[in-house]
Amino acid sequence: MTWSGKRVVVTGGAGFVGSWVCERLLDLDAEVVCVDNLLTGTADNLREMRDRRGFSHVQRDLSAGLDVDGDVDAVLHLASPASPAHYLRWPVETLRVGSLGTMHALDLAEARHARFLLASTSEVYGDPLEHPQRETYWGNVNPVGPRSVYDESKRFAEALTTAYRTDRGVDTCIARIFNTYGPRMRVNDGRAIPAFMSQALSGRPLTVAGDGSQTRSLCFVEDTVEGLLALAASEHAGPVNIGNGEEMTILELAERVLLLTGSSSSIEHVELPVDDPKVRCPDTTLARRLLGWQPVVPLEEGLKRTLEWFAEQPAQPA
Repeated sequence: MTWSGKRVVVTGGAGFVGSWVCERLLDLDAEVVCVDNLLTGTADNLREMRDRRGFSHVQRDLSAGLDVDGDVDAVLHLASPASPAHYLRWPVETLRVGSLGTMHALDLAEARHARFLLASTSEVYGDPLEHPQRETYWGNVNPVGPRSVYDESKRFAEALTTAYRTDRGVDTCIARIFNTYGPRMRVNDGRAIPAFMSQALSGRPLTVAGDGSQTRSLCFVEDTVEGLLALAASEHAGPVNIGNGEEMTILELAERVLLLTGSSSSIEHVELPVDDPKVRCPDTTLARRLLGWQPVVPLEEGLKRTLEWFAEQPAQPA
């Protein structure tokens, strides 16, 4: 499938990754219907798209239903709080959009015979006992821990997507997104890069959880979007890992941010969150083989572009 001339519904299209997906689809000459209730997404993310030909925004709670008039060629389902600060603040809403919201999005895809992509997450692997994580790994998730509202909502969404494919013949695919960063992240969303950059720019200590030896694999948002669209345009069902196979510790990330900003901020170690994954790194063999996709933006370049964006944002309270 090529995107030119296609009509695409993007749920969560005003969010961090979702807004980049909308913008890239417009660049590829697709018509985009963004569905977002702005719980964690922002109207600012859509500002430069509002006057573009083929773009529309429907402000609606996906958990309450989804009805889009006209033809639909693809439904890209990205709606969900994604940062710990957000899904811990709205736990029930997170579970509702992962369950009812996913069902409504799948129902639309079924009714319009559209391709459906679920934006799942590396969090389905939990605190993994396999490293790096392959798509065949079932995960190590605490179903009653504080992170479970997000982890289990995505695991349920994967099961529901699979059921619609096998039982109802809906053309579905599942992408498991690993740590993604870049401009448009919420400054106060609680994830490492926004926290470190805002702290460094304001001269506050960088708060590193635990001893900082836990690892993450960071993928620039433009690369993540290209991976999502490559999977959606393919015939593959997935799940497919979309992420960067280069791994680094959280302490190394904090030190890199200090170097890039030239900040004199110190590093302060704080308590490790409950069930915080010790390691996180995708095996991206499947994405390379099936989609011909791999990330291309170097970490240094991605961090600089992200830092430039954060430096332009209004200061946030600590």
